[in-house]
Amino acid sequence: MIKKAKYRVLILLLLIPASLFLGSCTHEREPRFPDVEQFRPDKRLTHFEMIQQYGALKVVTEYNSISYFLYRGQPMGFQFEMLQDLANHMNLALEVSVSNDLDRNFNDLTEGTVDMIAMNLTITSERKSEVTFTTPFLQTRQVLVQRKPLQWEKMNKIQQEAALIRNQLDLEGKLVYVQTGSVYETRLHTLSNEIGGGIDIREVNLESEQLIQRVALGEIDYTVCDENVGLVNTTYYPQLDVGTAISFPQHVAWAVNRRSDSLKKVIDQWISEYRKTRKYAILYNKYFQNRNAYRNIHSEHYTLGSGKISQFDDVIRKESERIGWDWRLLASVIYQESRFNPDAVSWAGAFGLMQLMPITARSYGITMDSPPEEQIKAGASFLMWLDNRFDELITDPDERIKFVLASYNIGLGHIQDARRLAERYESDPNIWFGSVDKWLLKKAEPEYYTDQVVRHGFARGIETYNFVKDIMDRYEHYKNIVNTEVIARW
Repeated sequence: MIKKAKYRVLILLLLIPASLFLGSCTHEREPRFPDVEQFRPDKRLTHFEMIQQYGALKVVTEYNSISYFLYRGQPMGFQFEMLQDLANHMNLALEVSVSNDLDRNFNDLTEGTVDMIAMNLTITSERKSEVTFTTPFLQTRQVLVQRKPLQWEKMNKIQQEAALIRNQLDLEGKLVYVQTGSVYETRLHTLSNEIGGGIDIREVNLESEQLIQRVALGEIDYTVCDENVGLVNTTYYPQLDVGTAISFPQHVAWAVNRRSDSLKKVIDQWISEYRKTRKYAILYNKYFQNRNAYRNIHSEHYTLGSGKISQFDDVIRKESERIGWDWRLLASVIYQESRFNPDAVSWAGAFGLMQLMPITARSYGITMDSPPEEQIKAGASFLMWLDNRFDELITDPDERIKFVLASYNIGLGHIQDARRLAERYESDPNIWFGSVDKWLLKKAEPEYYTDQVVRHGFARGIETYNFVKDIMDRYEHYKNIVNTEVIARW
């Protein structure tokens, strides 16, 4: 009974607001077992048996769009979902801490602060001298991340290939940014020596996805990442190319302490069986092959030519009047979320016309079987609730609506964090474009998501950045082609 109660409590911790769940991520981890030998105080219990006595598996993973992240207030990620399945198999609760600091994570594993490092760790001989790796669960290779030329679509295939680096030798003289202490740094130094020391390698304390974003935005020209990570990021940044390999295929695994043979044995057996299951295939496909988080919203077909935006116009007008919105703005939100498909279900579990996450939907009495009218009503009510949160903070109604949209996409807490960062660094916390939106993007960087004014931790802001811009751009287009009376509350 005690173990089951503890399990329920730990699961509930995963569902509470991000400010509480992630707050511990910036605190010092206290060693549970400073020395692995303390796992066996009576020399009869193995490491795994001691973990079973404790009732939970303690792991550290990383922030990024694959391993672990928060989506509308809920923890998700390839590593996170695998870990949940592993913990369930072990009949243990899961205690997750988060850090992108590789050195710290390896030190914590050695000291017994965590039981396992659950990241996309490439198996190398150098690392094998420090830790023991589990059975691999992925295979990948390192690739060069570079931008396509501006005229890419107008080029033929020969011109396209000529405009990109396809031969590793052509990296000579190029400036390439990599994460300090990563396998990418090691591989680039080896490659640089092989070609005569000609690669200018800049080591920085930034995670690979942060460097990928800098390449996409034109701030740097080149970085290196794992191919599976690069392919996922090309859905966010189609201007990127990750087709140039700079290493042979490499195994990816988790790491345990070198004296944790009993834990490794259990995990290895589970991974070997798990990789053969349909569940693993679905999980892999969800995060690496058919990731639908990025939606192409550039469409010219915003109206049917009859003055209607969708078949739900009447309901949208009614609910917009109730909450004091221009109905065309609400229509743009619904198009962004579901393309007016009431049966839409996202890769993350959001559903319906307004793509409400299950927890939020339940609070408004909505299920997947609810009719479109009720879906729209629930989404509009949630928007009104968010609007009320900003009513006295942002008095300009045109500005306030952007904050409401951003909060609808990523959560109120992250937007309030971005406002506090803007104020701290002398930007206007009440202006979205060019001010708070930029600080939301900064919340993907350790320097800022660990800032003392930030209460909700890491956030990948690029989708929200595009979400607000795309909805407002489409709204302007709707106003140009669909006549209506603007309802003035703002």
